[in-house]
Amino acid sequence: MEFQFTAEDQQFRQEVRAFIKANWGESGSGGGGEVDDLETHQRTRAFEKRLAERGWLTMAWPNEYGGQGASHIRQMIFREECAYFGAPGSGGQGINMIGPCIMVHGTEDQKQRFLPPIASAEVMWCQGFSEPGSGSDLASLQTRATLDGDDYVINGQKIWTSGAQFADYIHVLARTDPDAPKHRGITYFLLDMKSPGISVRPIVQMHGRSGFNETFFDNVRVPRSNVLGEANRGWYAAATTLDFERSGVSVFAAGKKLLERQGAGAGAARDLPVDSLLMPGAVLPELAAQIEQAGPFGAAAPAPRFAIPAATISARRFAGRHLRLTLQAGAGAEAIAFGAVGTPLGEALERAGHRPFHLAGRLEQNVWRGRVTARLLLDDAAPA
Repeated sequence: MEFQFTAEDQQFRQEVRAFIKANWGESGSGGGGEVDDLETHQRTRAFEKRLAERGWLTMAWPNEYGGQGASHIRQMIFREECAYFGAPGSGGQGINMIGPCIMVHGTEDQKQRFLPPIASAEVMWCQGFSEPGSGSDLASLQTRATLDGDDYVINGQKIWTSGAQFADYIHVLARTDPDAPKHRGITYFLLDMKSPGISVRPIVQMHGRSGFNETFFDNVRVPRSNVLGEANRGWYAAATTLDFERSGVSVFAAGKKLLERQGAGAGAARDLPVDSLLMPGAVLPELAAQIEQAGPFGAAAPAPRFAIPAATISARRFAGRHLRLTLQAGAGAEAIAFGAVGTPLGEALERAGHRPFHLAGRLEQNVWRGRVTARLLLDDAAPA
């Protein structure tokens, strides 16, 4: 048995690649990370609408919901090319997470109301799960929803809400039965971001970017018809959403691009942007081999149509995150360099009356509660 792409698949890859170059560019940047400026947001939305016109934005969705029922191989090829060129091909929360969850748990009315606008790239979704005191222990969330006639009234706060400043809708977990065990008594809601009582406050990070937000709910009314799944059993529907989130294909393709950049930029440590790290040339071949081996791993063992991915997908995502951190850490190198000059962080420092600087240190990787984490251990800070 030969595991090779067919001629048709190779042709499709070239078609996708040509489309991305013509409609997005090939710089390999701008489509990933947390978008916080209106220009990039508008560019992303325009590109996604062009994808929707070709049927590529929801190619993984079943035909009856506006998709193409594309094979896993076609999906993988498309995601690889988008990730490699930094193009926004995933469709974000709507395409990858809440849309599929609505297919599984939503009513027929919810499917008709919410899925077509997602498939046509007319709306953008964000996620209201994490709270200031409920991150890893999400089931401890305290945002409350109280039934009042045909509506629920929501009060509380969410944090790390990516893209909330641009989103049209938000999917939210709120506690509806405070006396139930913490994994029960939670209900899943679909909210219009224009609902009275919703406010968004950007979280400005140290490098000056603000793709994350805090989202506040002050007596926000949502109709009972916008409950996804059963009342007080939202935790189980949310687990479906999180399962759909866990894919690993894009990480390896983006890692390949990062590896190429590190190889080309080795030796220019003091000119690196704030989000780049110095990669010793000696480790490049080893990491290149890991990425090549990871390609089939990222697409292996596809789930049956409409099935919910779980343990296998989580393993792929874990491996992908580990590889990405290894790339960013310089494959275990002792020293890495952050260059703040000419970056948003450097500009922010200058506005505050400080000189841009360079930091040197070691990136320490750990595994904690099944997550790969990293922290920078600073050695010194020298003026530019």
